[in-house]
Amino acid sequence: MNPAKDGQKRINIRYGLDVGVVLKEDQPTGYITYGKVQKILTNSPTHPHGIKVRLNTGEVGRVKEIL
Repeated sequence: MNPAKDGQKRINIRYGLDVGVVLKEDQPTGYITYGKVQKILTNSPTHPHGIKVRLNTGEVGRVKEIL
């Protein structure tokens, strides 16, 4: 499995999982914020930019890494 593609498939994302996400305001820089998944916000099975999740901190971003 290609690690770069992990965050694009909803089936790979679970509640409580440690992930790295890019927040909306960090999209130009690609800065990655780390945290635990509180809620999965994307309904479709895949998304080319990563599945959108809410972290336990309340921040919302698209998954780029699964730790």
